[in-house]
Amino acid sequence: MRIGITYDLREDYLREGYSEEETAEFDSPETISAIESSLKSIGHRTERIGHVRSLVHALARGDRWDLVFNIAEGLTGYGREAQVPALLDAFGVPYTFSDPLVLSIALHKGMAKRVVRDLGIPTPDFAVVDNISDIANVDCLFPLFIKPVAEGTSKGISMTSKVHNQAELRSGCMKLLERFRQPVLVEAFLPGREFTVGIVGTGGDAAALGTMEVLLQGEAEPEIYSFANKKDYETRVCYRLIDDAQAATAARIALDVWKGLGCRDAGRVDLRCDGDGRVNFLEVNPLAGLHPEHSDIVILCRKIGIPYATLIERIVASAMERSNIKDGSERGRLYAAS
Repeated sequence: MRIGITYDLREDYLREGYSEEETAEFDSPETISAIESSLKSIGHRTERIGHVRSLVHALARGDRWDLVFNIAEGLTGYGREAQVPALLDAFGVPYTFSDPLVLSIALHKGMAKRVVRDLGIPTPDFAVVDNISDIANVDCLFPLFIKPVAEGTSKGISMTSKVHNQAELRSGCMKLLERFRQPVLVEAFLPGREFTVGIVGTGGDAAALGTMEVLLQGEAEPEIYSFANKKDYETRVCYRLIDDAQAATAARIALDVWKGLGCRDAGRVDLRCDGDGRVNFLEVNPLAGLHPEHSDIVILCRKIGIPYATLIERIVASAMERSNIKDGSERGRLYAAS
């Protein structure tokens, strides 16, 4: 097939004047090269499209692809991860990963937790603080955990994210509201084990790849999988593949979340245990990072013996199956005729 690749390259935005923090979620050239090499190794032809603005120009020129491998995160707004899929939907071009609805809901952690709670899946008590006056309505027991409602890569999460009283809650929310210009998710702090579950597939074909425990080391900021800990994961974090009762529960809950939200092709679900050992949903990432070395789902695959190229192949196979793509050459002829 002819596969286009959409992405946000961090260095492009840095050149435009955006900060290191603003571009923390964006991809490196190593990621794009690894995806492209993997696609070529399984027989596909590739074209680098780039970010949403480049996609707009390409579509306007009449460019089409049999499939787009989409990892574009977008820059602004709750729908930023949905921009590329929405455009591709409008032009009838199939793509990998979830649709605009799922990506928008998942990005807004408060909305995702409301849906998950409605599905009967355990998640910590929470509130969304849109402005300072909302803090008075937070009815959750301390200690609490606060973070921006719609950021990834642990942005905005630090040692001060765990708050113990009303004064800390107010101060922490004020800082996050000012810094990120978006609401703050406030939820009950869970002191137990933390897991991430990798998933491949869609609907009834979705399967958990395995459950990985996140263990903070001596040099790490304690208790919290913070931005600093994630950035320096090689010295601060140990990822351990686990296969015990809690791991099985985590995998089951992760699949329930994945299917309940309608996530597609591949991604990751993060979970944590409460003080009694009960596994709770934290958040879902239906557009998980695919850096060939340090992205969580790639680390998990490496631990269970799945090569990077095989992961990419399974993602493409899932997208082809649900999009009913049997032979890319036929679609290509139709595009050429039009």
